[in-house]
Amino acid sequence: MEHTHTEKHEGGGTKEIWKVTLILTVLTIVELALGFWMMGMPLDSSLRLAVKGAIVILMMVKAFYIVAYFMHLKHEIKNLIMTIVVPLALFVWFIIAFLYDGNSFKNLRNTYDPHYKEQSTIKVEKKEEHKSEEHHSEEHAKPTEEKH
Repeated sequence: MEHTHTEKHEGGGTKEIWKVTLILTVLTIVELALGFWMMGMPLDSSLRLAVKGAIVILMMVKAFYIVAYFMHLKHEIKNLIMTIVVPLALFVWFIIAFLYDGNSFKNLRNTYDPHYKEQSTIKVEKKEEHKSEEHHSEEHAKPTEEKH
């Protein structure tokens, strides 16, 4: 039996490879520039969070290009693409759900732990030796009155 391939793929030549390489290079340079720019920002800045979101979006675009061109999924049939994309999307959703649940557990544990409040409300007292040294040094600092 001989298998004949009648479909023609558009693109796939050297021009397309250079185009994809250029796109991936530009995306990588933009990600690095944003990352270095973000390093100088304050930790609690909302702009820092926006830059992180932009970097994640750029990373997902790069992942699309890598999967589409280097794993040759761009020219495959839709059913094969869906068998890869749907489980991947579910996997990403599971990771986000587990991270959210873990963070919620951490916050609730700190709220309902009876020792947590006790430890956070303990007042620290000064040592007695430290007070006596201050009192002793004050006595030497006072001028003494002479009686005639």
